[in-house]
Amino acid sequence: MPIPTIVARINRRITNPVVRRFAGRTRGFAIVEHRGRTSGRLYRTPVNVVSVPDGFLIALTYGSTSDWVRNVFSASGATLEYRGERVAVGNPRIVEEEGSHSAFPAPVRAVLKVLDVRKYLELDRLPD
Repeated sequence: MPIPTIVARINRRITNPVVRRFAGRTRGFAIVEHRGRTSGRLYRTPVNVVSVPDGFLIALTYGSTSDWVRNVFSASGATLEYRGERVAVGNPRIVEEEGSHSAFPAPVRAVLKVLDVRKYLELDRLPD
């Protein structure tokens, strides 16, 4: 079950600006840079992420219909700021496999379980 919309609004205004200060450099976090589908505006959204073979897996704590997810699908990719590097990613797909959360560290798995996160966004690392 995705996090309620009211929590998302609070996070967008209060939590995200704080998390963006370290998310692109800290293990377990990244910043997804994506463009608005109609506005063309550049957005930077902090996410929980793990590196998987050939790409990344992002926990969809707000569900698969969040604006940033829709923007990534619309553009067929985005840029991740991950561990201090900028990485082009593409071929987005929603993964609902039961074992997907096992790729995350134990403390994150516990939170994802409490939040009942069942969907993940998988992205391929694109060549430079």
